[in-house]
Amino acid sequence: MVYMLLGTGFEETEAVTPIDLLRRADVSVATVGIGGKVVTGSHGIPVTADMELGQMDLTQLDMIVLPGGMKGVASIKGCPEALEAVRFAWENDRFVAAICAAPTILAMLGITDGKRATCYPGFEDRCTGAQMVDADVVTDGQITTGRALGAAIPFALELVRLLTDEQTAARTAEEIVYRV
Repeated sequence: MVYMLLGTGFEETEAVTPIDLLRRADVSVATVGIGGKVVTGSHGIPVTADMELGQMDLTQLDMIVLPGGMKGVASIKGCPEALEAVRFAWENDRFVAAICAAPTILAMLGITDGKRATCYPGFEDRCTGAQMVDADVVTDGQITTGRALGAAIPFALELVRLLTDEQTAARTAEEIVYRV
């Protein structure tokens, strides 16, 4: 199970694109609302989450995904239960993925220490301990980071690859007519 954490002010495209592509690849994804089931994104788009934070079953967790959006990232950082879920994923060798400003959450928790990562340009100094890479998507072990909204498709396809295989990721890219 993939859990996509949605805090008020999350970047809609950075959440919906991975949800969509993972589901196209037959990966189970549940959206998780922080502070309620209806969560409004950074551009005023309300999304009804599949569940609230306390309903996650971490024993079923394969990956946790954190979209960007400054207020959404602040929502996650301000929620001890959300941070504990991220920490649980990391400490139990599950995949942890974050895009845009969200890699700062991983840095705050020490998850990216000594790991290669990317983030929204200008936020590198908030990712202390990480080895910052100038790339749209970076995977280092069980951590995947994405640069920004413009990298949402390659970020999502990398998550598909990690949870399935190269062929499924390639097929998913072909189905959406994505070309590198």
